[in-house]
Amino acid sequence: MRFDLDGLTVHFPYAAIYPEQHAYMGELKRALDARGHALLEMPTGTGKTAALISLITSYSLANPSRPLRLLYCTRTVHEMEKTLSELCLLFSHLPPAAARSLLALGLSSRKNLCVHPQASASAARDSVDTACRRLTASWVREKAASDQDSTPLCEYFETFDRAAAAGDLASYMPPGVYTLADLRSLGRERRICPYYLARQMVKYANVVVYSYQYLLDPKVASIVSREMQKECVVVFDEAHNIDNVCIEALSVSIRKQTLEGAERNLRRINQEIDRFKATDANRLRAEYNRLVDGLAQRGNLPISDAWLANPSLPDDILKEAVPGNIRRAEHFLAVLRRLVRFLDGRLETENVENEMPVSFVASIHSQAGIDQRMLRFCYDRLQSLLLTLEITDTDEFMHIQTICDFATLIGTYTRGFSIIIEPYDDRMPNVRDPVIQLSCHDASLAIQPVFDRFQTVVITSGTLSPIDLYPRLLNFNPVISRSFTMSLTRDCICPMVLTRGSDQLPVSTKFDMRSDPGVVRNYGRLLLEMASAVPDGIVCFFVSYSYMDGIVNSWNDMGILQDIMQHKLVFIETPDVVETTLALDNYRKACDCGRGAVFFSVASI
Repeated sequence: MRFDLDGLTVHFPYAAIYPEQHAYMGELKRALDARGHALLEMPTGTGKTAALISLITSYSLANPSRPLRLLYCTRTVHEMEKTLSELCLLFSHLPPAAARSLLALGLSSRKNLCVHPQASASAARDSVDTACRRLTASWVREKAASDQDSTPLCEYFETFDRAAAAGDLASYMPPGVYTLADLRSLGRERRICPYYLARQMVKYANVVVYSYQYLLDPKVASIVSREMQKECVVVFDEAHNIDNVCIEALSVSIRKQTLEGAERNLRRINQEIDRFKATDANRLRAEYNRLVDGLAQRGNLPISDAWLANPSLPDDILKEAVPGNIRRAEHFLAVLRRLVRFLDGRLETENVENEMPVSFVASIHSQAGIDQRMLRFCYDRLQSLLLTLEITDTDEFMHIQTICDFATLIGTYTRGFSIIIEPYDDRMPNVRDPVIQLSCHDASLAIQPVFDRFQTVVITSGTLSPIDLYPRLLNFNPVISRSFTMSLTRDCICPMVLTRGSDQLPVSTKFDMRSDPGVVRNYGRLLLEMASAVPDGIVCFFVSYSYMDGIVNSWNDMGILQDIMQHKLVFIETPDVVETTLALDNYRKACDCGRGAVFFSVASI
């Protein structure tokens, strides 16, 4: 359908529209007119995605002199596929001439896009990245030029490289909507790498759908999204936990296993340095001379050599020469060994410790002889060294990368972070498992470059309450901040407050009562009675993950969990996004097929 919204012709892919969708699009249009940011809350199931993409696409078509590009950020691959499906439907309802002029695509990791038979067979994402690097790194391809028989290459990447050099990539991806499955099919059919093709074509696409991390994590954003222009509308969908995503992007955890792995990495790097000294010392000398002038050459790397960028935000990266005492590879390795030993010593504590970056850096300087400036350059210096040594097994060096990630962040930021050292895990208080956590406390650090760079950023979700909290958390001033309610034709929600169980004992999740066996038993019996009577699905919320674990274990010991599973399947939310998404998908399938299910979840605010 088409309708007029304050003078704008909106192309909408459905025959009817909810009142809240119409109001939502009206507020979104006002934000676009004002070229400002927006904070919009509308209940799940009311068609936010359709409203967003319809309004922004229509707005761009109505202003050809100032076309807008849409960067649509999702949390999971499943949400990405749903958004791309909505785009397919929308494009089918656009005027033919308009549909033929627009390109929309999804971008995900190599794990989800690789079509090389051997590389894509790996189970882990890092393993796929490493397998790709072994086939596409510039030094591997140079070697293959002189020794094709013993050096395998990726034919899909070779096709991409030839097309990119000829400026012919657009012929491989004509206008339209490309889901991840479409990209893989295109890659197999045209024998071209869908991952690198998508990476290049995002610069020309009208709509790009990808993960939060591609804009919020500096290590990824500096490579994937650095060429995005200001005339973009950025949408963070399902953004009720966006502050946690921002904090996690700038937080690092180091355990004993990390330090042990880092020591193995340093021994391997040292062996590679010795090998290069004996066979190609000129490469090490050339790297030293390049470091005198700074690390600006990273921006000119071949696309297949770019790994991960600096973990600091772009404006905080030093634009100067590397300190003289870490320019030589041997000296840099000695610095890293001292840093690893220092961190290992700090893990030998019996008490929880909390330090600010300034005092922690001072301790490193006094005990290990490493100053703040050297720490700031650790990450870039490591990447330069790995490139010089032609390292392709990047997944094997994740431990030393984590150490350098930690070093660069504490050397860069003095506020908004703290270093917490915990000798024991709360889940196993009797088992020693020390950890050093660099915890970011300021969510606005990661997202501020996005607000500064793009003219309109839309943060939207079904639950943003209290909505006035988010501008303070993320340090921005939205021009539009609105919360919409769902329009209902009849009363279909019946809230009930339970104060007593079937045995008339009080029930409550108050802290002083939540662990009482009678309370636990009564809640379990209530859920059992509901599971035996309510069809399809039941969602059971808990106040925290630890409380949920304790209650589920207690119900299992009491036999209540087994009784519940006689009526419905049980699925449990975990802190892992991938596991939770899989659990939700299976929960929906169980409800749709008539088996019924109970989903245990945590009520996060």
